[in-house]
Amino acid sequence: MYTSYNVKIHKTWVYRGKRGNTYYVRWRVEKEPFKRPFANSTLAKSFRSKLVSAASEGEAFRTDTGLPVSMERPKQEINFYALALDYVAMKWPQAAATYRRTIAEALTAATPVMLKDSNGKPDDATIRSALGWAFNLSKREREDKPDHIAKALSWIERNSYPLTYVMRPVTAQALHNATVTRLDGKPSAKSVARQRRMIVSNMLKHAVKMELLHSNPLREIEWAAPKPSRTIDRRRVPNPVQVRTLLREMMQVKRSGPKLYACFASMYFGALRPEEAVDLRKPFLKLPEPTWSEAKNDWVYGWGEIYIEDAAPHAGSSWTDAGQPRDRRGLKHRPRGEGRHVPCPPELTKILREHLAKYGVARDGRLFRGEDGREVPSITWNRVWTRARRATFAEEALATPLAGRPYDLRHAAVSTWLNGGVDPAQVAEWAGHSVEVLLQVYAKCLDGQDQVARDKVQRALGHRPSG
Repeated sequence: MYTSYNVKIHKTWVYRGKRGNTYYVRWRVEKEPFKRPFANSTLAKSFRSKLVSAASEGEAFRTDTGLPVSMERPKQEINFYALALDYVAMKWPQAAATYRRTIAEALTAATPVMLKDSNGKPDDATIRSALGWAFNLSKREREDKPDHIAKALSWIERNSYPLTYVMRPVTAQALHNATVTRLDGKPSAKSVARQRRMIVSNMLKHAVKMELLHSNPLREIEWAAPKPSRTIDRRRVPNPVQVRTLLREMMQVKRSGPKLYACFASMYFGALRPEEAVDLRKPFLKLPEPTWSEAKNDWVYGWGEIYIEDAAPHAGSSWTDAGQPRDRRGLKHRPRGEGRHVPCPPELTKILREHLAKYGVARDGRLFRGEDGREVPSITWNRVWTRARRATFAEEALATPLAGRPYDLRHAAVSTWLNGGVDPAQVAEWAGHSVEVLLQVYAKCLDGQDQVARDKVQRALGHRPSG
């Protein structure tokens, strides 16, 4: 702990905001500025008086927190790395596997700021690898610690700055910068920056609750959290003809293509999320028997129903409790056990019945599985999609976002329903969204709808549509 008697206390500064005034007590210890916000002038005046009194009596002030030694609460000093480990352990049991990974990534980005530049420091890549290992409880429990990781973590434990160093404005700013920028110094994607900063800020908020810090220094840094755009890029969304062509090409992808054809089809005809589609189970399907039509000289399939209750997002085996690549959980934005009913149009009824007849199900009732009978590997899933997309579109289209990822099938489904005139409230129920999200995100993003709208304008103006 470093202290100094070189203290200067400034006048209280008042920030007059729309929701009320904030009173900032400002002072310096050595050349380091500090400030503390208060909701009213009485509290600010009382705190400032304590600082003035301590300085007048010749009391030493801490250079890390800026406070007089007498005002420090008795507590055990811990370093930043120790707090990060504690935070991961607290969050891990209840966090989804994908969120566990996000927490680890955020803390791996932030922690290097709080490390000394002392002798024996590992290179940056090794430090990041070691932190990624330390912030993964599953790896720590299942795997032996590699020698290079053990050496790096030993150095990190010895050379992490005390947690209170984050109270220094320059350190807090560096911590903020690390959470919102990439390794090359460029700004991170909006959603990444927002989420990582939120995680680190929540960790510091936890430290305040544990009385390890007096306040959260990140709250003092002015930063307008970027709002990620919820509007779907309409260039991504394929029209019905493009989707059917894409699905047809999947049948030509050797080995896994025919086995995953029905999975991708359910994302389009049922608007399922990828993690919902891969976890489809036979007991939750109502697929009526086909009837023979003399007029069509063919079997006719009717409407069925799909009940969705669970999802299996891919997170990686090192982040799940069971050590499997996918983390089976409840539906997005819903409590565990609460599902939704999705209509199964005749075309999808036919596809699913044919899949069941040809491939059967796994022992747990899953329709889709990998070559070994276990979960569908993400590498297989992506390979089938990539090859089918290449076979479907010309080079010019491949260079665009059109159907760039499997999730675009769901976007196409919801857009088709909306543009087809289905009531938004009904679409919201089927898709598992709110009406607000549907109208904000999905409306008017179907490929080819722009030309339809222009033709309507032409007719309204008394002209014949072009083409």
